[in-house]
Amino acid sequence: MNLSSLPDLRAAQNPTAPCICDDAGDLNNAQFLQAVHRAAATLQASGIAVGDVVAVMLPNTSSLVVSLFAAWRLGATATPINPSLADAEAVFQIQDARAKVLIIDRPIDLDAVTVISPTALTSPVSVTVIDPPQGDDLLALLIYTSGTTGRPKGVMLDHANIGAMCQMVIDAFTMTGADHSLLILPLFHVNGIILGALSPLLAGGRATIAGRFSPKTFFDRIEQSGATYFSAVPTIYTMLADMPAEVRPATSSVRFAVCGAAPASVELLEKFETRYAIPIVEGYGLSEGACASTVNPPTGIRKPGTVGLPLPGQRIRIAGPNGSPVAAGQTGEVLIAGPNVMRGYLNRPEETAKTLDGGWLHTGDIGRLDEDGYLVLVDRAKDMIIRGGENIYPKEIENVVYQLPEVAEAAVVGRADPVYGEEPVLFVSLNSGATLRPDRIHAHTRHQLSKYKLPVDITVLDELPRNAIGKIDKPALRASLPGHHA
Repeated sequence: MNLSSLPDLRAAQNPTAPCICDDAGDLNNAQFLQAVHRAAATLQASGIAVGDVVAVMLPNTSSLVVSLFAAWRLGATATPINPSLADAEAVFQIQDARAKVLIIDRPIDLDAVTVISPTALTSPVSVTVIDPPQGDDLLALLIYTSGTTGRPKGVMLDHANIGAMCQMVIDAFTMTGADHSLLILPLFHVNGIILGALSPLLAGGRATIAGRFSPKTFFDRIEQSGATYFSAVPTIYTMLADMPAEVRPATSSVRFAVCGAAPASVELLEKFETRYAIPIVEGYGLSEGACASTVNPPTGIRKPGTVGLPLPGQRIRIAGPNGSPVAAGQTGEVLIAGPNVMRGYLNRPEETAKTLDGGWLHTGDIGRLDEDGYLVLVDRAKDMIIRGGENIYPKEIENVVYQLPEVAEAAVVGRADPVYGEEPVLFVSLNSGATLRPDRIHAHTRHQLSKYKLPVDITVLDELPRNAIGKIDKPALRASLPGHHA
């Protein structure tokens, strides 16, 4: 299904029904379609056509969703950019995606890219109704995900991938026109786009974009909106579960809440559910799989400690080191197949071939299937750190630290944190005769990396530990951290 015609369908069926709202106001179906027309006309006037890429670097607002549909209206591809990225990080994504236009709400210095403010998308312009292209094989989204090489990769998702993923979500959660998403996760992630925005709109429901999350205002927004579900990460559930005892919100409108991006403890799930009477549904997925691949069924048996069953239309297989199936109940790499799996990584044929080897998405995560087919994640891709739901790859931080001429070796590992789950810590050794203070290292990284990627602690050692084959021994570094449990 090509999603570009969704605004037209909604406006034709019920023009005055609510569609999407944010902190600035509401749009009904007819107004949403008009906003998409205006934005598409502005993009078209900037030279955007079929096959071009539109970069969108905005905070969570209705304008971001309008921008996606405006790009699709022209047969273009949208690449959402984390608005908290440093300029150098954003420029890499813009250039790697070969974006022709950047929609952004702040000044940025860029060559060879047309910069458009979100207010320009709403300006009165001569709007010619643009018939949306219908090809399901048109590229819809370029979602950038960090890789173990330290350079983000563009995950190519076409309209067939996105349409299939949305329908799987709708089926798994039995969504109808009565459903109302409260969107608190960032819209540069597939979770926010698919689960928070597109799926409820496709089901005939609506979405409220809550902007920046705050535990102090979250339940007020639930009560005011009458939302029927939301999706969040364990860090958010921890904050909400730890609210003062006098906080007693009305939550009867909420059918379920989704938890993903990082493992949640059984204790946290029980604490939240008992306090607020909202069932939490744990799931698992990757950008390469368009969002979600397994979920604990909202109306069936939910097994704490698992990430649930495969979504309708997807298959999960556990493979041994050589790719062969393992015995029932044994651990191995989690492989995924289904119409939601990406077309590949942009301009990275070798990595694409490796990741999609044999027609299966090789996740790099280690898990097993229990006797009922529920997926249990045992470990995850080697070194990835998940801080409050954000993926951090140590190699990216290490590459920045190696820019300092005094640094001989650098290693980043995750340290347990009660709020964020994990935080990155850095160990370095210096070249002979060199001196370098940790605060100078921190200052250097601060100019190159997003705030959430910055090491929270920096230790300078005479030399970093090595294993038997001479590689830096990261398990030994983790074991040296306070509170580490093997």
